[in-house]
Amino acid sequence: MKTFSYNRSFLIFSVILGALLPLSAQTTVPRVFLIDGKALAQARESYRAGNPEYREAVKAAVKEAENALKEKPVSVMDKTQVPPSGDKHDYMSIAPYWWPDPSKPDGLPYIRKDGEVNPERAVIGDRIRIGTLAMSVWSLGLAYYVTGEEHYAAHAARFLQRWFLDPETRKNPNLEYAQAVPGRNTGRGAGVIDGHGYRELIDAVGLLEGSKSWTKSDQQALVKWFEQYLDWLLASKNGKEEAAAKNNHGTTYAVQASCIALFVGKDDIARKFVESTRDRIIAQVEPDGSQPLELVRTKSWNYSMLNLESLMRMARIGDRFGIDLWSVRSEDGRSIRAALEYLLPAGVEGKKWEHQQIARMETERLFPVLCIAAKKYNEPGYASLSKKLDSKNSYVLVSKLLHAEP
Repeated sequence: MKTFSYNRSFLIFSVILGALLPLSAQTTVPRVFLIDGKALAQARESYRAGNPEYREAVKAAVKEAENALKEKPVSVMDKTQVPPSGDKHDYMSIAPYWWPDPSKPDGLPYIRKDGEVNPERAVIGDRIRIGTLAMSVWSLGLAYYVTGEEHYAAHAARFLQRWFLDPETRKNPNLEYAQAVPGRNTGRGAGVIDGHGYRELIDAVGLLEGSKSWTKSDQQALVKWFEQYLDWLLASKNGKEEAAAKNNHGTTYAVQASCIALFVGKDDIARKFVESTRDRIIAQVEPDGSQPLELVRTKSWNYSMLNLESLMRMARIGDRFGIDLWSVRSEDGRSIRAALEYLLPAGVEGKKWEHQQIARMETERLFPVLCIAAKKYNEPGYASLSKKLDSKNSYVLVSKLLHAEP
């Protein structure tokens, strides 16, 4: 069973394509928030017209969807454990970097080993399932939109219905018991990041429009679920704690809450998060582009990348409101672009990363970032750098479907 990794999640965040072909009158532009619906519609039309440029990209996307077809729709009811509430409909997970204390007979309370994932996380609670849900629905939704093959939409609908809608298997709209630390708490604000895949899932739902497998009543019921979940995000102790986080947790929370707000028609909430991101950019990024709160982590390059991606997602949402976050820059140089520049020497040019990084640097995540930055900053050098990344990597391949190279 696959999980929704951060390196894949940015694939669907900000599709900014060039003008490939004029849209025909019959072309449907999907209702999406982190990807450019008009641009994706153009890419689909170009592919269906026989443009060979997208053949390998679509092949890679379809391969991911075929893998998702093999996955069984998941539910929070599948876990063997019962959350502290006594209701298995509540999501639960344990914190990834906390381990039993070997000096204690019962291992409690757990102790932290940053960057080292406790294997119990894969067998206790719902974390693996929520990842499978998000990645599968995205892969299936994209394949359906591009190819028009109904069986992809049908399986995506089964995932959505089982996780969100069916009374016997639906998840309650909260993350109250996410990322618990045994012996310390039953859930915490940091656990809200377990729901980061909902951002991609919402755009995937937009790609299902027109499918006979995803009905109007299904859509209405899903909107209602997310309305309740948004209320929890904004009002709960855990939600407020995550919103106040100064590092990547606070930024990813802003993206998650903003996307959901747009999905349920509460644009004013999304706009407020966009406006607050101006201050977040200045607070998180140093004049040299480093992100100190991410550099202290044991996977410092990956976490710096995660926060940069999230800032760019907020800038993408800001475009909807005519708010330009791309150009926000302090007098001493703190900006989104500075954060990108700081990551490029090690990420693309092969220079040594001077900070701790105990896991593989997920450099393929730079491909869509560079494609976007090349256009936003009118910098062809970024496009040249993107060509240095592994062109056979499946993430890069599918990104080429979603991002026209400048």
